[in-house]
Amino acid sequence: RLKLGAPDGQMERPARLLLVSELRVRNTAYDVSLSRSLLTWKRRTSSPVYHPFRPSKTRTRSVCLSVFVCLSASSCLCHSVSVSEIISVREEEEENISSRKRDDGSWKKIKEREGKDCRQAFTVLYVERCRQHRWRCAEVTFTCPEEALCQRWVSSIREQLAAIVSRPKHLLVYINPFGGKKQGKRIYEQKVAPLFAQAGVSTHVIVTEYANYARDHLRTEAELKKFDGVVCVGGDGMFSEIIHGLVWRTQIDGGVDPNCPDETLLPCSLRIGIIPAGSTDCICFATVGTNDPVTSALHIIVGDSQPMDVCSVHHNNTFLRYSVSLLGYGFYGDVLTDSERKRWMGPARYDLSGVKMFLTHRYYEGTVSYQPARGIMGTPRDAAKCRSGCVVCQHNGQLLSEQAEKYEMDKTSDSESDDEWRTVRGKFLAINAASMSCACPRSPKGLSPAAHLADGTTDLILVRKCSRFNFLRHLLRHTSKDDQFDLTFVEVHRVRRFRFTPRHCQSDSDLELDLRENGKRQIFSQICRDHPACGCAPAYSSWNCDGEILTHTAIDVRVHCQLIKLFARGIEEPTVFEDLTNPCAI
Repeated sequence: RLKLGAPDGQMERPARLLLVSELRVRNTAYDVSLSRSLLTWKRRTSSPVYHPFRPSKTRTRSVCLSVFVCLSASSCLCHSVSVSEIISVREEEEENISSRKRDDGSWKKIKEREGKDCRQAFTVLYVERCRQHRWRCAEVTFTCPEEALCQRWVSSIREQLAAIVSRPKHLLVYINPFGGKKQGKRIYEQKVAPLFAQAGVSTHVIVTEYANYARDHLRTEAELKKFDGVVCVGGDGMFSEIIHGLVWRTQIDGGVDPNCPDETLLPCSLRIGIIPAGSTDCICFATVGTNDPVTSALHIIVGDSQPMDVCSVHHNNTFLRYSVSLLGYGFYGDVLTDSERKRWMGPARYDLSGVKMFLTHRYYEGTVSYQPARGIMGTPRDAAKCRSGCVVCQHNGQLLSEQAEKYEMDKTSDSESDDEWRTVRGKFLAINAASMSCACPRSPKGLSPAAHLADGTTDLILVRKCSRFNFLRHLLRHTSKDDQFDLTFVEVHRVRRFRFTPRHCQSDSDLELDLRENGKRQIFSQICRDHPACGCAPAYSSWNCDGEILTHTAIDVRVHCQLIKLFARGIEEPTVFEDLTNPCAI
């Protein structure tokens, strides 16, 4: 095989094979080989059957049929699995294998070997890709001619798996039994726990008892040094609890003040796994491509790692929350505030509140100041999306880390010159900051299709006051192929940091009281919208921070590049799934 880009005639050096044997799969002979990167089994074709030439009248049809049969058969002759995607290997009893065979001689073999402990077969469990980015656990059983060879194969595969240091051995698992349809515990016990057991992953399981239980436990009681990762079984709210506990704990242990917005936060050493079991699983969908518990469990088992940015939100040098997906003021903040009073409706409350707030058509005045991300690769209008092994995330992550070191050397107030900040004032229907695409099954493109998971930036989307019809056009483009930013009243900026101040800034106590009272007003009571003095129209919205409401509207948001890591690898390119007919192409 010629190596691409190599001098003429130079052959690509094949991977060094650790084992090569002739084994049987379902009573068929295969040449099986193991290298440090691949396990391959290829069907032996030592005795092909050739058919004589047909008469000239049917010659063309015969040749075409022969080629078709040859091509169809060749795709089933060879299978390859990456060693990194092997889940486990186990020895099988000869009786268990023989009992599956349908040939008459199998039962005779059992009787001949009665009373002997014959372990001449082993089963390999591995990841198999399905459509729509789903993974499933597949298995193949190899039968060896002798027991010693079988044990050699098992030990060799286990040695290769043990050498993968990225695989977790001990996990701390939090289960939210109340989220979504209250199926979290059942999903974990029936779909996830058996896979962890097969892979030899030990777990310490904690079922949460109330809201923020996992956050408080991680902050104070959890002995994190005992574990290789933290897994949450639930929705986006449960994931938010995990990052708030883990990031806060990391900063306190490292002597960093979380209340200071100018502090550079320390990255978390433990990876986070998400088993989707909530009413909304946007984080899982954006990082894996599907909301499937088995797929997420397999990503955890193989030890995948996907860095992710985290935004810290402060108000007057006081820490409020962390955000990893969406910060929304105006429309999305009002939708969340209204939907909180309809939790009894389940996920349908978001649809009802969305229609209600669209008809209300509120706008809010304020000032947005932001620091544009300069010198980076990519823009919010790019056609390319963040995918597994994203070059933009790698390039920008390295660039921003170098810039951070430069800022650390000069912490004076002059380090942020006035020309780095830009200011926008006006009336806004919505102000959104998307740190990822925010894609979900209902909106496959998301709020910002070109946003990246780990490039150290967030996409600041400003929707100015416009008619209901134009705002509807903008919303509908989230579900179509049209560019939702190609509108005169919408502007988008890729930023590293931004601040928002509402127009009529009140004291904290008055502001919190105003936010509570706004929710009690009727939606069609706003007659004098342009006259705030009459009190008919609310002067403030509220911020939607990853599905939680912030009590303060004046905020300071800063992006921290690659602060956490998930047990994921990003959404893989579709070509990986389209080539399932040829397993050797994996």
